Formats: sequence, structure tokens, C-alpha cells
Amino acid sequence: MSNMLGSQISFTDYETTSSELLSRRSNCGKVATSLGGSAWSPLNEDVHDLLECPVCMNLMYPPIYQCPNGHTLCSSCKTKLENLCPTCRHELGDIRCLVLEKVAESLELPCRFQLLGCRGIFPYYSKLKHEKNCKHRPYACPYAGADCSVTGDIPRLVMHLRDDHNVDMHDGCTFNHRYVKSNPRDVENATWMLTIFNCFGRQFCLHFEAFLLEMAPVYMAFLRFMGNEDEARQFSYSLEVGGNGRRLIWQGIPRSIRDSHRKVRDSQDGLIIPRILALSFSGGNGQELKLKVAGRIWKNSDIEAGYFS
Repeated sequence: MSNMLGSQISFTDYETTSSELLSRRSNCGKVATSLGGSAWSPLNEDVHDLLECPVCMNLMYPPIYQCPNGHTLCSSCKTKLENLCPTCRHELGDIRCLVLEKVAESLELPCRFQLLGCRGIFPYYSKLKHEKNCKHRPYACPYAGADCSVTGDIPRLVMHLRDDHNVDMHDGCTFNHRYVKSNPRDVENATWMLTIFNCFGRQFCLHFEAFLLEMAPVYMAFLRFMGNEDEARQFSYSLEVGGNGRRLIWQGIPRSIRDSHRKVRDSQDGLIIPRILALSFSGGNGQELKLKVAGRIWKNSDIEAGYFS
């Protein structure tokens, strides 16, 4: 586990047999037709319920299995059970529910993230692929240094970071952030406390951590944008660190929090400072890390309009 260091800022029943499924098969055309628009009828809900695995409650995709009594379950849950039907406890075997798989082919369903803003209607077997990349899907908590399973939209995550992780939050598009650590040579893997900046009405996460890069100790600072990739590309940022007449400058585009902080770190997409140089910037006898990271965030449209030289 990495060390977390602080920083300072300055300035239903599912019993359905194959015969019952066959009796509903004649209605499949109605389901597909009605779902071609935005309607969601009781019939659609009934068929949708049939496609839910009674164990994990997720929608089932081929191969869909059934016991001799017609109770269905998904292939993933089948491998986890001791070859017993979760509904009647009968031995499962390897019977495919081909009728239900055929019913699924005729369906068009709304995205599971409909309530979050997605208005798309998708063929059943394309729905899962879409949802993995849906731009309306919840974001994962961007907090680094601890496992956190919280997901949600950006406003919820901002409140979560503030209330549950107690992160520092600051307003403004320019900043000077200080990172201090005594005995820095003893730190090979550390993560400093996340800082959130409210800028242009959006939120940006400033990360700073120490790790080994090909056996060499380094520090790295980088920015992530709380939004999707297309939105992130509307902004740029710069980071600068220096001391004793020397300085390093990084300029780039913030990565979306769709990319984990570890993915960004491993891609080396940020300001990387070798430890020997970081201690030189810190001054003194190299026994204490004292780095001041200055940064600025801007809209790329402002550059194109000539607002910045």
C-alpha cells in the first residue's frame, strides 16, 4: 500500500418453463416494434424480467442455461454454482434455453443509464457493448491512495470527495502548491492528498506521488479532468517546478477521470521529476523535500481566440 501524504496550498418470481416461453414467443414482434420508439409496455417489462438472471439480477446473454424444469440462469452464475439450479435445486446439466436466446434477438432496449441522460435504444445483443462505453455511465471516484468503490455523476463525486475523503478544494485556474516530506529518501511509493480546483465551472484533480520508474525514484504531478474525454480536450494546463536557478515545465491536456490515476501515471503523462533533481530544487542538504509546483489551466478556445500570448 502506498503512503498517503498531506500537502499545503499557498495563496418477482423467475420460474418460467420452456413451454411458457414458447407461448410468449408470438409476441416478440410486438416487443421489437413497440421498442423501436420510446414506449415501454408491460409486455416489454415481462420479457425483460425473463432475461434477468435470478442469481446476479443482470441481463443474460448467450449461452443462457436452464434446468430440466425450465429455470434459467446466466453462464457466469452457472460456473459459480455446484451444478444445482438456484430455484428448484435440481441438477443443472448443460441445457441451453434456445427459445429465450431467440426472444432476446428480437428485442430493442433502452440503455441502463437512461435516467442519467442516455436516450439511445439498442438491439439486445448490442446493448451491453454500448453500455461499456456510454458517455452517460457513472464515473468512478478519482481519489488515489485508497480503494474506493463509489461511482456517480460529477456533482455527486465532488460532494463525496469533499465529505468522505476530505480533499482540499480551491477556486481558480492558477495555483502554487507545496509538497513537503522529511526523509524523502525513505519514500519509494507515496501518494499525496488529492486537490480539486474549480476552474471555468468545472473540476480538475491535481495528483502528486512518488514511485520507482525503471528502478529510479521519481516524483510525478499531473492533472485529471472530472468529465469525459471530449470535454477534457477542450482544456490545457501547465505545471512548473524549480529552484536554485533551474526549472522544469510541463504542458499538456488533462486526462479524463475515465482513465484511472494509475493508468495516467504508468503512461508518464505529466510532469516527472527525478528525485535527485527534486532534492536539488528543495535546497538545503537534501534531507527534506520542499517542492513548490505552480500551475495554470486554460481553455484551448481562448488560445485560438488570441486571449493568451
